[in-house]
Formats: sequence, structure tokens, C-alpha cells
Amino acid sequence: QVQLVESGGGLVQAGGSLRLSCAASGSIASINAMAWYRQAPGKQRELVTTITSGGYTNYADSVKGRFTISRDNAKNTVYLQMNSLKPEDTAVYYCYADIRPGGLGWSDYWGQGTQVTVSS
Repeated sequence: QVQLVESGGGLVQAGGSLRLSCAASGSIASINAMAWYRQAPGKQRELVTTITSGGYTNYADSVKGRFTISRDNAKNTVYLQMNSLKPEDTAVYYCYADIRPGGLGWSDYWGQGTQVTVSS
């Protein structure tokens, strides 16, 4: 059974930094794209950033220059370094991965979510 487990959320003051981690575990044959989404109260879930298996990245305009996504393929882990945080970054952050479990086809997997709260 494949699982994504996130860690690293918390409370930080505006201008501060946080680093999120998301580790995939289980019987994994291959991981394609990985990404971070977020959902603020009363809003739809939005895509924050993606990274391909080859390391190509893409960012939402709202986080460009402040957030950095990276991944360690050997550890099946994706990271999100968040700098210069703003109150509007407050949300539940979800990890996503496109994974092919051993012996099966590709499927979408989601983490349980981790709360990030930025105080002004």
C-alpha cells in the first residue's frame, strides 16, 4: 500500500520560513511528477508547484521567487522550502505524487495535509 506522509507545517510570523517534507512509502516501482497544493479556508484547492522526475519545476505566480520545490528520488521524498512567508500563504498544504506501485498502473496519491499558518 502506497502512502504519502507530510511533515513540517506549523505557525510562523510573516517574513519567516518553513520547510515541508513529503515521503512516499510502500511498494513503489516508479514516481513521475510530484507537487504541492494548498487549500485556504473557504477557497478551492490550488496548485502551488510541481516537479518532474527529471527535476523540471513550475510555480504559481503567487509563490515565484519565495518557494522552492525539490526532490530526492533515492528517498522518494519531495520538499517545499517556503521563504518570505505572507499571511495569505496560510492554508493546508497537500503533497501529490503520480506513482506506479509495483505490478500496477499509474495512480494519483495524496498526503493527509499539513497546516501552515502565517501570522501578521
